[in-house]
Amino acid sequence: MTGSTTSEVDTPHGPVPMETTAPFGSALNVGVLLAHGAGAGRSHPWIVGLADALAGSGFTVFTFDYAYMAAGRRAPDRLPKLLDVHQAVASVATAHADRLVIAGKSMGGRVGGHLVADGRSDPIAVAYLGYPLVAIGKTVPRSTDHLLGIGVPQLFVSGDRDPMGPRRMIEGVADSVPDGRTIIVEGGDHSLVPLKRSGATIDDSFAIVVRTIGDVVGPSG
Repeated sequence: MTGSTTSEVDTPHGPVPMETTAPFGSALNVGVLLAHGAGAGRSHPWIVGLADALAGSGFTVFTFDYAYMAAGRRAPDRLPKLLDVHQAVASVATAHADRLVIAGKSMGGRVGGHLVADGRSDPIAVAYLGYPLVAIGKTVPRSTDHLLGIGVPQLFVSGDRDPMGPRRMIEGVADSVPDGRTIIVEGGDHSLVPLKRSGATIDDSFAIVVRTIGDVVGPSG
């Protein structure tokens, strides 16, 4: 069983909502800060579903809305503003967990990587859930040079049907960083949703994410 509470976090760009989902009873006391993608906020079923799956395995999960989402705008803010908000929430999450994993769907994962590379958060791992290596409408991948300076495990969980994260490109990035690991969701798209004919579901993909993060945390929590 899990429970959720909602609070506000003050940021340089105004308050944003943060939701904390935690297991009842014994917990690992390891937090996962889960950032949303560009088009949907913390209340999207994908974020809620993964947060519940993580909390069901003993993690305390922190989700939040970036300032543009909290204000009801559709277009994401520029990276510096996204980073300011992400850092403010990470600081609050760090105060509530012994150790923290920075995780994010698509854009949220990319921002999380910049946050850690810039020294604005010190997690035990970074998890990219559908890393948006190739922007929509582009053919040239984004630079990932900043990820080379991150010393903690970097987990690239990617669907093998993801046009924004072609498998060979993602594997190349993971191989280039100090402790990069590629985890492929067979038949998964950019949101890790598998093909229907595979018989697998998004819950199976969430289980892969939970297991991947759990492998980094270790059985002792």
